[in-house]
Amino acid sequence: MKRREVWGGLSAALLLPRAAWAQEPPVPVIGFLNGAAYALSAHLVRSFHAGLGEAGFIEGRNVRIEYRSAEGQYARLPALAADLVSLRVNVIAATGTPTGLPAKAATKSIPIVFVTGSDPVEQGLVVSLNRPEGNLTGATTLAVDLGRKRVELLNEMMPQAKRIGALINPTGPNLAAVMRDLRAAEQTIGKTMQFFKASTEPELEAAFAAIVESRVEGLVIGTDTFFNSQSARLAALALRYRVPAIYQYREFVAAGGLMSYAGSISDAYRVIGTYAGRILKGEKPALLPVQRSTKAELFINLKTAETFDLRVPGSLAARADELLE
Repeated sequence: MKRREVWGGLSAALLLPRAAWAQEPPVPVIGFLNGAAYALSAHLVRSFHAGLGEAGFIEGRNVRIEYRSAEGQYARLPALAADLVSLRVNVIAATGTPTGLPAKAATKSIPIVFVTGSDPVEQGLVVSLNRPEGNLTGATTLAVDLGRKRVELLNEMMPQAKRIGALINPTGPNLAAVMRDLRAAEQTIGKTMQFFKASTEPELEAAFAAIVESRVEGLVIGTDTFFNSQSARLAALALRYRVPAIYQYREFVAAGGLMSYAGSISDAYRVIGTYAGRILKGEKPALLPVQRSTKAELFINLKTAETFDLRVPGSLAARADELLE
């Protein structure tokens, strides 16, 4: 090769833009694992994005997100978690109580941030809230442990009701804790509750038909991720079958449900979004304490109360975070 050709080639290379010969660092990838339908969790995904933004990450710009949803079929979660691990994502966001353990079982090396309505130590996700150890950390919301309070609030709204029912998911990971909480509520209000089961969409309709047949006057819907994804449908069924009901989140009340009482789940999703961003910057999940929400929110739909010929007690209205009309 002639000398001038060699120098000519080097000169041409040196004149190229820096981006052409210096490889850009790869964009980090987050695996977003959810037990419910993604479309029904869109508002929570936005909260997760907000948390990521606080840490300096924006999807499509400097981070990519791989979404996986079990669509309410919890048995699919282990395979979905394994799929995210096979993609070698940088962080897994295990959103919703059923997703934490399958994600943990899938990897001991990829950092995991979780949202759960249960005690993560009791669940076996972490050894301690302050020092999680391992590759997991996250946020908890007041959910499962508020079942008794929901029963009390419904009883306060309907003190004359003799038959109180509870809808539970027999396949849900929180079942034991939910039942323990609701059984304790029976002692508080001095009334025996009737329990009805549903774990799929077709079973919801059958459960409400059974509730009406049993002459249940008020319904407490048990804490469950599947029920979270069905908030609007549960509210519609309660209205159609004329069963005053209380559930966890404002979405249920906004869709026509009577009442809701729970911790702020949107805030928990924002927290794990921030944690995911901090981990991408190099922080270790073992050194990020699990954040525990202590704020509970009460919402009441006044129009629905009127539909059921219920008068909202002044003491209850005064404690509500919002009265929807």
